[in-house]
Amino acid sequence: MTLLRFLLCLFIFVGALAAAGAVVLSILLMLSFPPLLLAVMLACWILSRLLRLLSSDQDNPN
Repeated sequence: MTLLRFLLCLFIFVGALAAAGAVVLSILLMLSFPPLLLAVMLACWILSRLLRLLSSDQDNPN
């Protein structure tokens, strides 16, 4: 059981490390290629507008 818990913690650590590396790499890529940064910012803005629209539809069922 201890070995299983160790392997689980090891896989979680490796996954978190890979995710952090992917975030840092994507940020560096966005800073070196400005149109990609613009596209990500536009996608985040569209997503926030869509989520706000969907949440207001759930509040008002008409």
